[in-house]
Parts: sequence; C-alpha cells; structure tokens
Amino acid sequence: MTAVQSRNPRLRTWLFHGGMPVLAVLWLIPLALVVLTSLRTFDDLAASGLASVPDGLTAEPYRQALASGQWRSIMNSLLITVPVVLVTLVLASMAAYGLARHRIPFRRTMLLLMLAGNLLPAQLLLIPVLKLTEQFGLFDSLIGMIVVQTAVGLGFYTFVLHGFMRGIPQELTHAARIDGATTFGVYLRIVLPLTKPALAALGSLCFTWTFNDLVWSITLLRSEDKLPVTPAILGMQGEFVSSWNVIAAATVIAAIPTVIVFLRFQRYFISGLLIGSSR
Repeated sequence: MTAVQSRNPRLRTWLFHGGMPVLAVLWLIPLALVVLTSLRTFDDLAASGLASVPDGLTAEPYRQALASGQWRSIMNSLLITVPVVLVTLVLASMAAYGLARHRIPFRRTMLLLMLAGNLLPAQLLLIPVLKLTEQFGLFDSLIGMIVVQTAVGLGFYTFVLHGFMRGIPQELTHAARIDGATTFGVYLRIVLPLTKPALAALGSLCFTWTFNDLVWSITLLRSEDKLPVTPAILGMQGEFVSSWNVIAAATVIAAIPTVIVFLRFQRYFISGLLIGSSR
C-alpha cells in the first residue's frame, strides 16, 4: 500500500511536468502563427496560404499598419483606458472601504446588487446605454466611453475589493483611530497600502478588458478618428480581399501595451490572486 501511494504522487508529478510543456506549446502555436504572418508579404500569403512555410520575412506589414492610423487608434485606446482604470480603482476602493469598515444600512443588499449587475449580459444593456448617451450628449465621444466603461466595471471591482478589505485586521484601523487618524486618513494610509496587490491585480484586468473592448466601442462610437484599437483592426478587413499580414502586424502592435502592463505588475498580480487562499 505504501509503495502504491509513493508511486501515485510520483506519477502525478511526471504527468504534470510532461503535460505542461505540451499545453504551453499548444497555447503558443496561435501566437507564433500570428507573429509569423505579420512578417510575411501579401503575395507570399496569397500564393501559399497562412499555413505554408514563408519564402522570406519582412517588416513592411508593420510599417503599413502604422501608416494606416494604428498609432491614432492606440492613443484613443490609451486615452480611454488610463482614466477608466484610475477612476474605477479610486471609486471602487472608496466604496469597498465604506462597505467593509462601516455599518452602512443594507450594505449586503448593495453588494449583491453590484454583483448581480455584472451578471447581466452586455447585449441587454447596449440599447438603454446608447439612448442614455444620446440624451446626455455623450454619444460618439471619448468621455462617453470613459463614463460607460467605468460604470460597467465598478460593481465587480467594488465587490472584489470588499472581500480583500474585510480581511484586514480591525486592530490596525482601531489603532490608527486611537492615534487620531480620520476616516479618510485610515483609508489612505492604512487600507490602501495593504490592498496594493489587489489593486494591481484588478488594475491589470481592468486595463486589459478596457483596452481590448469591442462591443461598447462599436456601439457608442461612430467617428473613425475616435475608434480604439480593436474596432480599428476590425475595420481593416476588406469585403473581398484582406491584407492578413497587415492585420496580424496591427494585432501584434495592439498587444504590446497590455503585455507591458502585465509584465510590470506581474508580481502584484500573482500575489493579489493568492491573497485569501490560506484562510
């Protein structure tokens, strides 16, 4: 029995270390195909197809992608994403602090409503939100996109941060209050530093989701010079013939900001995901 038990963990270890490289290769194949496609000429792709061995590699598709207005669409995405991340995290952290540290009436009901709002499919909200942006004069504007994206994700981030802040020992905030700290001082000097991993993890997710958004962008924006990067790439597809090498190059360029953000906050992202796992 002991020998069988000793072999089972060893077998699981071998299966894990043998299966993970296979899964990693399967995960990287589509990414490698996109990068390889972005370095091929249109004539090569048209003659041989996407799955063929390239005749040669060139950086010309990247120049064409940037010349087609890719820089402008990336700047539009950043102009939308950065304010959304900052405003969402500030508002969500304040709301979560109030709900987690103060006896607010119906606070559990408010949390459930926030969570329930995120369970609604975005398709159900498109028409009502579109009409509201038209009535308030926010349609086809970056400000309207910022307001809508902030409102859409605020409930989810508040719900998650509420769970993190409830795990902070009450003794820390009580000691700060005895020392004369105000409510905002406790939030700013005690709670926020302790929730930095959670804020970094949620900030990375918020940046990725907002930067890569397509549904709200094509619903609330009409002007070509205001389109973010994802609908701009979608607009590069022709009706009959598409330059897949240029589209692939634009996709690689569009992925760079999110990769930079993830690598920058990777340490906080992983620690934020692990918080509470040992409780």
